[in-house]
Amino acid sequence: MEITISVPDKFAVPLIPPGQEPSRAALEALALEAYRQRRMTGYELRTLLGISSRYELDALLKEHKIEKYTFEDFKHDLATLSDSGKVPTTERSE
Repeated sequence: MEITISVPDKFAVPLIPPGQEPSRAALEALALEAYRQRRMTGYELRTLLGISSRYELDALLKEHKIEKYTFEDFKHDLATLSDSGKVPTTERSE
């Protein structure tokens, strides 16, 4: 699929990082947002962007301040462990 967008010149400069090709910047922005919203897996993101290793992907995610393990992930994991009985409750007696 080919997608073409038009951006007024006055907005192009702040949208495109210095030295980066505009089409690559747009593709990365779309793909990273899809990953952030969990509509795309890390593997799919790597494949789409031509990233050869998980380490390179981690560097890209860090550069864009995208956390792979979120607070919501932590809460879900904690609830799952609590439900399984493997983690004692954190209630304190006073």
